[in-house]
Amino acid sequence: MAKYSEKAGEKVEETIDEMKEGKLKSGSGKKVTSRKQAIAIGLSEARKEGAKVPNKG
Repeated sequence: MAKYSEKAGEKVEETIDEMKEGKLKSGSGKKVTSRKQAIAIGLSEARKEGAKVPNKG
C-alpha cells in the first residue's frame, strides 16, 4: 500500500468534498462524478504543491 503525506490526504479530502457539492471539474471542464477520478485529481494537485506522493504508475 502506498504511503501518502498528511498534506496529500487533506487535498484528496478537499477534492472529494468538491465532487460531492458538484463543483469539481476535470481538465476538459466537465463535471466529475467518479470518486476514483476525484482522488486522482486530488493526488495530482498535491503532487504539484510538493506533497509526498508516489509517482504515477
